[in-house]
Amino acid sequence: MAGDAKGGDELVFKPMDQFKVEPFFGSGDVAWYTISNATVWMALAVLCIFALLVLGSSKRSIVPSRIQSIAELAYGFIHKMVEDICGKEGLKYFPYIMTLFMFIVFSNFLGLIPTAFTPTSHIAVTVIMAMAVFLTVTILGFVKHGAGFLSVFWISSAPLALRPILALIEVISYFVRPVSHSIRLAGNMMAGHAVIKVFAAFAPLVLISTGIGLVVTPLSIIAITAIYALEVLVSFIQAYVFTILTCVYLKDALHPHH
Repeated sequence: MAGDAKGGDELVFKPMDQFKVEPFFGSGDVAWYTISNATVWMALAVLCIFALLVLGSSKRSIVPSRIQSIAELAYGFIHKMVEDICGKEGLKYFPYIMTLFMFIVFSNFLGLIPTAFTPTSHIAVTVIMAMAVFLTVTILGFVKHGAGFLSVFWISSAPLALRPILALIEVISYFVRPVSHSIRLAGNMMAGHAVIKVFAAFAPLVLISTGIGLVVTPLSIIAITAIYALEVLVSFIQAYVFTILTCVYLKDALHPHH
């Protein structure tokens, strides 16, 4: 993530270049059938999930191995989240929610590898997941409750005079859900990686200007280390936030009157 030095004291860096979708093999334009850096890293995330949850638990034992312990911890963590928020009825949708969480968390963590690509930093990826959640819970709500699902917009506990106004606000907030759901994840991942790239660009200053570099370079390395540690935490938190919001939306579809 270091910048490129050109000339005497010139330092050129482009922190947003790391988010470009490019062909993984060769160069040129990216078509729908092109194997790009985005598709490769998403495929790697899927392979990591398979290795953890399938291969890691294939030799189940009473005294679990480390990889089995991680798989069981992830399973129990999401299972409890779904049950606590959605109730027993929501457990039938646990596989879908578990898949979302694992894909996001592995995509986030793999994106922290130097020179890697972070699929979840792209709105095109996160908006597909957010729209899938939005359409799933909306269709499920109407299938289970019919027109009664519309009661999710009607705040019966509010004063009667305020209910129409609150209903309008609820309708707007409902249709904004996929926007906020997707932008929150993509924005946080993109911002963190861009900041790391910016600080990394100052590290070569020690080679360009000795006086400034002796001060700036160590500070930039310290900043990179601190932000990288923060990004590890953010990578998990953003996967958790996306998943818990999915559970909340699912609860609305299962229990619109609550």
